[in-house]
Amino acid sequence: MDNARAFLESLFRAAIAAAQPALCIPAWLPEAPRGRLIVIGAGKASAEMARAVERNWQGKLEGLVITRYGYAVPCERIEIVEAAHPVPDQAGLDAATRMLELVSGLTADDTVLCLVSGGGSSLLPLPLPGITLEDKQAVNRALLASGASIGEMNCVRRHLSSIKGGRLAAACHPARVVTLLISDVPGDDPRDIASGPTVADPSTCADALAIVARYGIALPPPVRAVLESGAGESVKPGDPRLEGHTVHMVATPQMALEAAARVAEEAGVKAYILGDSIEGEARDVGKVMAGIALQAARRGQPFAGPCVLLSGGETTVTLRGEGRGGRNVEFLLSAAIALRGEPGVHGLAGDTDGVDGIEEIAGAYFSPATIARAFAQGISPLASLDRNDGHGFFQALGDSIVTGPTLTNVNDFRAILIDPASPGTQA
Repeated sequence: MDNARAFLESLFRAAIAAAQPALCIPAWLPEAPRGRLIVIGAGKASAEMARAVERNWQGKLEGLVITRYGYAVPCERIEIVEAAHPVPDQAGLDAATRMLELVSGLTADDTVLCLVSGGGSSLLPLPLPGITLEDKQAVNRALLASGASIGEMNCVRRHLSSIKGGRLAAACHPARVVTLLISDVPGDDPRDIASGPTVADPSTCADALAIVARYGIALPPPVRAVLESGAGESVKPGDPRLEGHTVHMVATPQMALEAAARVAEEAGVKAYILGDSIEGEARDVGKVMAGIALQAARRGQPFAGPCVLLSGGETTVTLRGEGRGGRNVEFLLSAAIALRGEPGVHGLAGDTDGVDGIEEIAGAYFSPATIARAFAQGISPLASLDRNDGHGFFQALGDSIVTGPTLTNVNDFRAILIDPASPGTQA
């Protein structure tokens, strides 16, 4: 293959394009209600979801949607508010408070259309009484650095919130609630997308405390008091306030991977989807993927080249060093080290929302020459990995992938190209 990087970037773009709200929202819009249509939502894709609703809804509507700084798009009837991610801020708290006020006092003739995508947990930071925004920020930072899975993190978040864990839907009662979800979580569990503001949650405060203990997370005293007292219990299955509500998954990681696979096949490269919900430490997943790629490159098993191995999900990074983090770049750096410059093996990984960790960088690319190029510049790959500094490593080589805001979010995208006919020493 003449340009492996361009090929892999085309697959990444196809995955992002398949999850654009303009494509996946219109088919799921509800029937016009007898009363009002209120549009609410939160997440990195929520503003673009709101614009898709506006462009395809002929009647009256009003609403409020919260998205990440830099992810707003122009809307005429739905107010778009920007707030902080991944650590919440006052703008998010103020907007979440206004959102609850907006849906209060509705009737059974009204419909609430809730647009939810990944990132909504941080963008809806409305703590329970007794817990401050500063408490929530401290817990969020500790969770992000702990190595906990997204499901575990969101379990804790649901039990500290006045709006997550079904509470937003309960506040809409007796109006009908229709929730449209763009999934960014392994397994597409609605409870874990933005911590499930409109879906019932069977988990408990005791579950949240067990997660905190498992990862040795120090809780501010007011947070521990809420969990130990049971005051943070979420809305449970069977709650009559949620009766008649509907939830639709309009875009998923699997859909994005399938779109990328079609582009690969059209280019004459066999595509294999290894899974859309792969979790674990990013560096460990990188080693495993490298091992599979080596077997394919050297033995033609279990996949013969030319082929591309696609996967999604959400790995974790346990921060132990002083680097800039980023689960996709940590995965790539670990894989590149394990591959040791294996001819014909190239890789790309990125977050489909355009932000890997807290950097405005989607991910990165490696080639068979990556490790040698790093040594030539005096950069130690192992030391970079030990510092959790994948971003610094790939940026120094000019191999970062920068997309800007993609206006969607279907989690991580990983592609490993095995092309024995093109051993490649390209950058």
